[in-house]
Amino acid sequence: MDLTIDQLIAELTLEEKISMLAGVDMWHSQAIERLGIPALKVTDGPNGARGIGGVRGKSSASFPVGAAMGATWNVDLIERVGQALAEETRSKGAHILLGPTVNMHRSPLGGRNFESFSEDPYLAQRMAVNYISGLQKQGVGACVKHYLCNDQEYDRYFLSSDVTERALREIYMLPFEGAILEAGSWSVMSSYNRINGTWASEHDRLLLDVLKEEWAFDGLVISDWYGTYSPEVVPGGLDLEMPGPARWMSKAHVKKAIQEGKLGIDQIDDKVRRLLLALQRTGAFDNPSTEEQAVDKPDHRNLIRGVGTEAIVLLKNEGGLLPLDLPAGGRLAVIGANAKVTQFQGGGSSQVKPHYVVSPLDAIKARASGKFVVDYAEGAPMHRNPPALTAANLRSRDGKQGVLLAEFFGSLDLSGEPIYVDHIDTSGFGMFGQIADDFDPTHFSARLSGSFHVSESGQYLFSFGVVGRTGRLSINDELIANLSLNEETLGSVPEYQSHTFEMQLEAGREYTLRMEYVTLPEIQWRAMTLGAEWLERPDPVDEAVELARTADRVVIVAGLTNEWEAEGADRVNMRLPNRQDELIEKVAGVNSNVVVVLNLGSPVEMPWLDQVSGVLHMWYLGQETGNALADVLFGDVSPSGKLPTTFPRRLEDNPSYLNFPGENGHVNYGEGLFIGYRYYEKKNIEPLFPFGFGLSYTQFKYHSLSMPASAQLGETVRVSCEVQNTGSMAGKEVIQLYVRDLESSLVRPLKELKAFAKIDLKPGESKKVEFSLDRRAFSYYDDLKAEWVAEPGKFEILIGSSSRDIHLGGKLLLGE
Repeated sequence: MDLTIDQLIAELTLEEKISMLAGVDMWHSQAIERLGIPALKVTDGPNGARGIGGVRGKSSASFPVGAAMGATWNVDLIERVGQALAEETRSKGAHILLGPTVNMHRSPLGGRNFESFSEDPYLAQRMAVNYISGLQKQGVGACVKHYLCNDQEYDRYFLSSDVTERALREIYMLPFEGAILEAGSWSVMSSYNRINGTWASEHDRLLLDVLKEEWAFDGLVISDWYGTYSPEVVPGGLDLEMPGPARWMSKAHVKKAIQEGKLGIDQIDDKVRRLLLALQRTGAFDNPSTEEQAVDKPDHRNLIRGVGTEAIVLLKNEGGLLPLDLPAGGRLAVIGANAKVTQFQGGGSSQVKPHYVVSPLDAIKARASGKFVVDYAEGAPMHRNPPALTAANLRSRDGKQGVLLAEFFGSLDLSGEPIYVDHIDTSGFGMFGQIADDFDPTHFSARLSGSFHVSESGQYLFSFGVVGRTGRLSINDELIANLSLNEETLGSVPEYQSHTFEMQLEAGREYTLRMEYVTLPEIQWRAMTLGAEWLERPDPVDEAVELARTADRVVIVAGLTNEWEAEGADRVNMRLPNRQDELIEKVAGVNSNVVVVLNLGSPVEMPWLDQVSGVLHMWYLGQETGNALADVLFGDVSPSGKLPTTFPRRLEDNPSYLNFPGENGHVNYGEGLFIGYRYYEKKNIEPLFPFGFGLSYTQFKYHSLSMPASAQLGETVRVSCEVQNTGSMAGKEVIQLYVRDLESSLVRPLKELKAFAKIDLKPGESKKVEFSLDRRAFSYYDDLKAEWVAEPGKFEILIGSSSRDIHLGGKLLLGE
């Protein structure tokens, strides 16, 4: 970098400055070659670095999702995740990773809950601070998101999240505040929604008054992709409109704002300065974007596995069934589609193409190693729509087994030579942005071609779907479906059209297949899929029950998939989909040694809880899912995860129930401060499992609380206790400190998490755990005074292993 940032700004023409206010494509900012200013390249996160090609591009390390990271309660471990993700981001030639996600688990139905850390703002803040610190110490920028109150997927482009100032400050802003003031995040992403009636991307109070002035944020504010809606974004706090080309940050709109006196050159310079600072901080001037690589690092494998084992939460272990101990030659029945086809991530923009995935079934079979027998049954199917044809059924038009030939054309009618050719191991594709350099996602067509066969004769239900201008399906050269979207009514939200039909198929016969697609420039997500379901198969639940009847132990892997839990749509209820509850109940009826493993990113109802011996919750754990589960199932590691969100007994108990998902363009955050455990405790509602809950294979004793009886406001309050492992196995425990204000002038929750620590103890070992509480730990936000207030008076310090299991406590008097 030969010139300083101020010198570069002075050299830039107005046209060049305006061009830098929006991206040039999905992932790059505008470069100014004559001044040596490179493009800033970003890549999607937060549980991996996907790169330009997405799920069709170079493979990446797939880490556990945000809720799993939150469940570890291990800030040091998450800082190591940030460091590893920095290496992953650099391997994709990018400078900024779009993460972490710090929105709240407001409702169990939030489609993107799996991507966020917690229902508690303090836990989310501590995770974010360490994640960002790990990332940026390695010279890769974080982009903390989504600012602000993007806590559901329903109507997210238009909905206004209507929230009181106090709730904004104490709950929804808190993780962002830590990300900026402590970790110094180099960028922030604005959210899609409106907040109290104003779009987030043009919200002057949040972006200018709070973020850039009050918090002195000097970084880059980036829009969520397509998250700008009007010319009002131009003079506001947004710095970079993504993706490109420019829509509202265009030359015409910017110059008009200048002419009308809404935008000054100094404001443009400030936006450009922030982009140049991001380029400088990430080393982009010296290391511009490079070719993407797939680098499978052994230390990343080990880290992912370690995070996975610490994220798994043991919810029930009746009779000490876990860890599993089978007799020599015994039989273990493994049941569930989720056991064989691994759900290692949620759906949406956080998806990556993993280097590999270890399934629970494969990992369990590896553990058996001739010592015991592992039998498998699918049980209740998991799919929401007929599942895509898989590699075992496919052959491409150019003769390759296990794939279809994918040809992409730079025209809208499949004419000319392909500009990109690939082989796809499933019957369809999904695309957010470009799949390769020099690929225009707004102007292309594609063809998937080859053949398929089935292993069983009979009647099959097919579903063909498309998000785009046109989708055509031909089987054996017969046109089966010709779908076209109504362009007159099309908005920026993708429309999905599908055609279902039935066919009689013969086992072993080969059927030619051709799928053709034409895109639309206006849409964001592009997809074409073909699924098939055999309608005459025997009852899979009955098959699983018969397998379980004679087994010594049973492991049922149940949960959700990226069809049920994904960006773009909230869950429809809090139940396990399809017949999974029925499956668990019937299996438990014939075998008393059943362990249910729940693989999902948010709470579910458990009507069968009293009928099974063990329950593990493992979230989505990335490419090492199976190995992490096996480590816990067989006792190599004692489970140490704690719930980062409350599991209510039923959806109606949730504090957002009456105000979710909203109507007529508004969602009222009517619960105010009382999100999650704050509500359940205030209303004296017993949850299924409380916030912070998690069992272990060993036992811990809390004792020797030490704390002052009184202190002055502003003085650091030091609290300590002793924790001993009284069991026979090494284990980790999360010690949670909550504060209760006994004399507050304003209403407050019964207790609030203000500190925590995770420690590792050998059998019999004891450790002293120390906490320091500053003024903020005792404060609330007074919206009338517009400031944080710490009042003198009586407080309680509560230390426990969950929000409902308090082991130690003492009174504290704070004086003026």
